[in-house]
Amino acid sequence: MKKLLALVMAGAMALGLVACGQPAEGGSAGDDEFKVGAIYINSQNDTSGYTFQHHQGITTAMEQLGLDPESQLAIVDNVKEEDGAVSNAIDILAGQGCDIIFGISFGYINAMDAAAKEYPDIIFSHATGYMSNETNFNNYFGRIYQARYLSGVAAGLKSLETGNNAIGYVAAYNTEYAETCSGINAFTLGVQSANPNAKVYVNQISTWGDEAKEKSAAQALIDTYNCGVIAQHCDSAQPQMCAADNGVFGVGYNSDMTDKAPTAHLTAAIWHWDVYYKEAIAAAQEDPQGFMNSVGNYYGGLAENFVGISPLTNNCADNTQAVVDAVSDLIVSGEWDVFSGVKLSYNIGEDGSVEIVRTDADLKDNQGNVIVPAGGQSITDEVIKGSMDYNVEGVVVG
Repeated sequence: MKKLLALVMAGAMALGLVACGQPAEGGSAGDDEFKVGAIYINSQNDTSGYTFQHHQGITTAMEQLGLDPESQLAIVDNVKEEDGAVSNAIDILAGQGCDIIFGISFGYINAMDAAAKEYPDIIFSHATGYMSNETNFNNYFGRIYQARYLSGVAAGLKSLETGNNAIGYVAAYNTEYAETCSGINAFTLGVQSANPNAKVYVNQISTWGDEAKEKSAAQALIDTYNCGVIAQHCDSAQPQMCAADNGVFGVGYNSDMTDKAPTAHLTAAIWHWDVYYKEAIAAAQEDPQGFMNSVGNYYGGLAENFVGISPLTNNCADNTQAVVDAVSDLIVSGEWDVFSGVKLSYNIGEDGSVEIVRTDADLKDNQGNVIVPAGGQSITDEVIKGSMDYNVEGVVVG
């Protein structure tokens, strides 16, 4: 009965979807028959931010694989993080005959887990989560903390140039989620590698995508702490636009936000989602039964070009590119990673050359507790992805 209802709902929701063709059984399909489904938390028509970057990643990957997003991609967008809403979206996409369904928001996790059992011939792939099974349900995320560190370097160098040691950070959440907490911490460590006197003031709005709250939180950081750079972990470009309106600078997230705030934007920590989407869609086409063996739970970083930063703008301080490149090379090579007991600093020559100085030093939280002793190895992936629930030295929670 539920599958019959899914077909009825698919017809009723057709105007909200990009065409996905006639219903078909899940599983392997030829190029012309293969269908991709996507569930978005914001609008597919967004021009920057979280959903925008996912949508660009999916359509780019499909085009690279010779698939037509106009006829082979179905989207249900503006789906809240409520199990009922997500389940309904899944039923619609299943009724449209999609072979793989991507859900891009953390709160979709329980509904996707249940749907994977109900629709065993469809592959379910969930961004930012942690659940999976052995046959048709995986999760995918990446080492965005590495990109956040690099963006923090840019922010820290700008704070040195301006003489303003206060940097603001609009956060959807903080220690409630390892994803947000690790991002704040990595950004702060990057800032302090360039400017050890800087503080990062966090204003939490407790939602992923409320543009009014994002803007007001950024304004409060400027008004209360005189922040000269505004960074963010939230979905829209509102904090960057607020920075521009106030004559200060900004570091965006998810996508390059320079066009939204050209006088303010330094760079953004960004995702190259197409790297994963291409691998996942190709595997679902070629061997859906072996998807979990070939793709499994995905976690890429700078080395895989899955994360990075957007091109530095002319708003950046001199020599920022050289410093960022040197740190990026160190991370990609595997010689060093962000959450270790080795701190970085930089000597910049008159010719613009960069020397990275590595110093063994305790990694401490902002209560003075030692997290990693001086010279110790970086915190494990399991902690960064799943259990980090503290802020490092230099973070001030408003």
